[in-house]
Amino acid sequence: MKEESVDFYLQQGIFGHAETKPDERRMFLGSLRERAILALTKGQVSRNKPYDEVEQILKANRQATVLLNGELSYASYSQYVKMANAAGCSFKVVNHHEANSPFGLVIEMPSAVNEERIYIKDELFQKAFSHESVE
Repeated sequence: MKEESVDFYLQQGIFGHAETKPDERRMFLGSLRERAILALTKGQVSRNKPYDEVEQILKANRQATVLLNGELSYASYSQYVKMANAAGCSFKVVNHHEANSPFGLVIEMPSAVNEERIYIKDELFQKAFSHESVE
């Protein structure tokens, strides 16, 4: 066995499997941008009235998974859990304490879909990303 492969296996044993695009996965709650069909900021998820677009997307894509940011309270995202259950979609509460993602909800597909527009760019979105560019 070559020395490089021994080192590779030791590193995997210590740190786990190498992950592709770790920064992107932290941002999109464990998913990749290419799999996302909708992403809402924490502020958007916490608003009183849920977005109708979420319900429409879930009804049209039953194989989708709703990823919810565990930093938010259950009361903030409970309406989206109900939507996912009603549409027959699965959901996960993601707790990446080191991630600090600006997103509160990401709807992902099992494989790449490369949707061009995955954001609802309202005043809450603008507030979350006023200092940086997304896309």
